[in-house]
Amino acid sequence: MRLAGPLRIVVLVVSVGVTWIVVSILLGGPGSGFPRIQQLFTSPESSVTAAPRARKYKCGLPQPCPEEHLAFRVVSGAANVIGPKICLEDKMLMSSVKDNVGRGLNIALVNEGLPPTPGATRLPCPEAGLAYPAGPLPPDTGVSGELIEARAFDMWAGDVNDLLKFIRPLHEGTLVFVASYDDPATKMNEETRKLFSELGSRNAKELAFRDSWVFVGAKGVQNKSPFEQHVKNSKHSNKYEGWPEALEMEGCIPRRSTAS
Repeated sequence: MRLAGPLRIVVLVVSVGVTWIVVSILLGGPGSGFPRIQQLFTSPESSVTAAPRARKYKCGLPQPCPEEHLAFRVVSGAANVIGPKICLEDKMLMSSVKDNVGRGLNIALVNEGLPPTPGATRLPCPEAGLAYPAGPLPPDTGVSGELIEARAFDMWAGDVNDLLKFIRPLHEGTLVFVASYDDPATKMNEETRKLFSELGSRNAKELAFRDSWVFVGAKGVQNKSPFEQHVKNSKHSNKYEGWPEALEMEGCIPRRSTAS
């Protein structure tokens, strides 16, 4: 009976020691919080490391453009609510944030040419998309990718002559970026459609009230541009009430090839 007291003390010490060891293991050691306990209550699915975000390149393109190409993204307006965007070489040329877009046609003119070289000539390059006829380059070819001017033209209540004055005197090689917003065509006349067709558009002749349209062309191109999208306004297929879906187009525009 005299051993009962000491045995109780030994049992108590052993119990406290075992409890301390178990708690230490569960808590993961001093200063480490509760990682072990969290692991017990965490499902395998939630412990999987999140996949890394896909890398974005100039203007948000999923892959970089080749050398001697200009990266671009053109987004039309959504109905009459969200304005269009025009991005070139990671520079936003037109957007609602820049406060330079409006109802109708939003157009950015860009000097696409290479720095002028005395005696330079243009080489035919049909695979380039925007191909120019062979021959001497103009003397004012300029620095590539520079914004010349960006303007919005109201094609519902505006004056179409303002648009004609804007696109008639373009120099050869000027890139023309176009994004529609709300209504791109009500004020269009035959000359306007003809000028856009000469810039490489396939759809300008049939553009109509509240159609969605994005287009990249150039003055002096020899063929039709591969950079164009068009969706007709149709009550049977419209995404919005009274308007078709917004369009988004991206790609790489080759610079013009030159040789001295």
